[in-house]
Amino acid sequence: MIHRRSLLGLAGLSFAALPFASAFAATARFSFVLSDSEWRKRLGADAFAVLRTEATERPFTSPLNNEKRAGTFVCRGCALPLFSSATKFDSGTGWPSFWQPIAKTAIGETRDSSLFMVRTEVHCSRCGGHQGHVFDDGPKPTGLRYCINGLSLSFVPKKA
Repeated sequence: MIHRRSLLGLAGLSFAALPFASAFAATARFSFVLSDSEWRKRLGADAFAVLRTEATERPFTSPLNNEKRAGTFVCRGCALPLFSSATKFDSGTGWPSFWQPIAKTAIGETRDSSLFMVRTEVHCSRCGGHQGHVFDDGPKPTGLRYCINGLSLSFVPKKA
């Protein structure tokens, strides 16, 4: 598990204040809010690290990379539908990839300037759970690649 926050080298009071600031932002910004202990119980250690502390799972480790059935990929934190299987594609990156979210309102975006680069982070608009990043090197029709951590998703197969 690669933890972005551990790589940032935050020090002193700014690091100590970070959990309080993110908890305050979550309560003010998202409609689905749990305490850290409730999130840990709900998600387990690995999914908690990805969804709540912006860790990144190792590439090619998610079973969702190989998921080919029709259905919906939902936020593992709050079950909000995020991506349709109809927009999933194999990007070769090792993470589930999609060329568009199920609805523009399902995904929120924030600027991520960690790791000495600027990217666009995507998160669940209901619970704020970190999903991954969006890049402009995807296929048509959008040209976007939503590169998503499999640990941040659950798959709901389409009913027959």
